[in-house]
Amino acid sequence: MMINYDPFWQTLKNKNVTTYALINKFNISNGTLYRMRKGLPITTNTIDQFCKILNCSVEDIILYIDDSNFLL
Repeated sequence: MMINYDPFWQTLKNKNVTTYALINKFNISNGTLYRMRKGLPITTNTIDQFCKILNCSVEDIILYIDDSNFLL
């Protein structure tokens, strides 16, 4: 299984919210954004914060990709 954050970056663009605003206005750490850029895990609390900040659903932040077929 793999979590993909592509929807998050598209949601930011659609809502006209910059990473600068996330860091400076909403106190999201640069480390969190770095982890997302690298496809690393983030907490459900962070996903909840993003949903509140961006007024969106979880599906607008993360995408689950079933990669079990690629393991064969």
